[in-house]
Amino acid sequence: MQKPGGTLSAAVREHLRRLCLREFPCGTGSWNKSRFLPRTWRTWKELVPRDEEARNPGEETVEALLGLVQSPNSPWALPEGSSAEDHFLKELAIRNPLVLKDTFFYSYFKSLRVVDKQVSLVDKGLLKFLNLEELVLSANQIKEIDAINLPPSLKVLELYGNKISSVECLCTRPPPHLQHLGLGHNKLLGPLESLYVTADYWPNLVSLDLSFNDLTDLQGLIASLRTLPHLRVLVLQGNPLALVPYYRGFTIDSLPRLCVLDDITVSPSEKYQFRGLSRSGDLLAREAQLLVTIGNVKGVLDTSILDPEPGPQGPFISYSYYVTYDFVEDEEGERSTHGGVLAEVCAPRAAPGNWGTQITGRQRGRQRERKGSRLPAEQRLDEDIPEELFGEAEDSPESGLSSQSGELEESGASDGSGHLPRVTDSAEELAKLRPRIDPRLCPSPGTVLFSTVRKPWTDVIPCHYEMHHTLRDLVPLKAFLLAGTTVTIVEEKILSWPPVPSPVDAVLSTKSGKGEKDKKGQKDKDKKGKDRKDKKKELPKELRQDPPILRVLGSGLVALEPLLVGEPLVSEVCNFGVIRTLETDNLIALRVGGKSLKKKKVPKSAVHMDDGDYQPQPLTVEVQVQLNQYRSAEEALREMSL
Repeated sequence: MQKPGGTLSAAVREHLRRLCLREFPCGTGSWNKSRFLPRTWRTWKELVPRDEEARNPGEETVEALLGLVQSPNSPWALPEGSSAEDHFLKELAIRNPLVLKDTFFYSYFKSLRVVDKQVSLVDKGLLKFLNLEELVLSANQIKEIDAINLPPSLKVLELYGNKISSVECLCTRPPPHLQHLGLGHNKLLGPLESLYVTADYWPNLVSLDLSFNDLTDLQGLIASLRTLPHLRVLVLQGNPLALVPYYRGFTIDSLPRLCVLDDITVSPSEKYQFRGLSRSGDLLAREAQLLVTIGNVKGVLDTSILDPEPGPQGPFISYSYYVTYDFVEDEEGERSTHGGVLAEVCAPRAAPGNWGTQITGRQRGRQRERKGSRLPAEQRLDEDIPEELFGEAEDSPESGLSSQSGELEESGASDGSGHLPRVTDSAEELAKLRPRIDPRLCPSPGTVLFSTVRKPWTDVIPCHYEMHHTLRDLVPLKAFLLAGTTVTIVEEKILSWPPVPSPVDAVLSTKSGKGEKDKKGQKDKDKKGKDRKDKKKELPKELRQDPPILRVLGSGLVALEPLLVGEPLVSEVCNFGVIRTLETDNLIALRVGGKSLKKKKVPKSAVHMDDGDYQPQPLTVEVQVQLNQYRSAEEALREMSL
């Protein structure tokens, strides 16, 4: 492998050496020496090929030597993926090896491909290739190129997957009159890049590929590209600027001679639909709009059926389920206030067709004014989320919680005769009773965690969640889409207890009981009046709740990179595998048969079955992420006026 920091000339020499053009079965030697004899005494050192009939016995024929380099099983065969030039040189080194001199190489090559060879410097040695028209230097370590080292005959230059941070390095001196320039997957960024893609530097450019960089100024870049008279093919996908909803329409209307944009042919109907949009470029908002939709959750086990009936002293156990996902947020959205905690629940749609609310930085400020100041993230971690690592999603629900969380659940799931947990005002003591945070419930660095509304258990748990995300900081959004979002299904278990009565209330309750016993034989003449009196005495029972116990049922990554390559929608049914077992489902079926559990709702699959018939439903959730894209100039202008 070429050492990092090598020059292009060194890489070319190393490549020719690896072709072994002067070694068997190529070149000249004992295997074909009779084909080459001195022409005259004067030029006896110059060998010339003779007819095939003149070869000595024991030497190889040309066909046999060619077979050694052409057979895929031969040790002298070229590796798979070798270029057409490599195959030609190998064959030429067998048929007529005498022409393979330096002068031949420099005049022969019209196309030169040096890919993934750790090249970092394009040196002056490239100027020796007098007829070079195509130069491919992709997947190297090049940070900049001096245009003075590029042959003037060059027409195609590809520099994909390098470390070039600016096109300026190609424009310090007049570059070759290229027809195609490929700078995709580099590090181009900043509005100044548009200054170096004009007709002053590239008057003959027909095709330009700037994909997957960090360009954000669409209006400025398009203004420069308008000066290119021959531009017909343009690739900008993968840049943050391509995430705005009017990107394609604005580009098509601004460059009327464009034939292909992002590998998609520009149709006449598209040109008509976006006609006039370029005149409103300065008024269009430079922001991306995405819609996240979370649908149904399936395959959740109803663990409440496995819990014992609560006694008079509790605990009363309730379960709810919700889905979380992480999403990037603008700096102005005050994402620091949400670090490491579950974000405020976004309002879901009340009915199909209604949209959830979009929470921006200003709205969050107004929410804090209404709700009071929020605690620092470190304090809210102790107050809102348990702190113990629960079992993995593939573990069965009946496997129980580990260490401290298991002890906490067992103390609450007793028969009701045990002592109630004592009330403590110490945050440190309370934190000791709580499990640690499951890392899957924490957002990735630079993102905020969003959640659906908590829903009770059903066979199919409908989330009905829709959330608009509007972002102006497009570079972090691109990085987030490349990384994807983590979707998690969470089970929340809450243990509720009757309030602990004070000593005064206990005495009053005893006296009230004796008085009622003395008046047991008396009859009330006004039954209706008594009912009204009893209703006034009845007080609502306020239960004291323990901190919620959270358990991750399933978690996985949803790839969002297709949104960067032109796909408007990512729709996926996340499958986290089966979390229920034959034993748990049969246990549910047995408990449902009991008299005490007749009224509980049971999944349809909770019937007694054998291993051969058991086909449990996997844990799944429906997730969609849509990148908003305008379909016409009218739609873009309408949205702009709102």
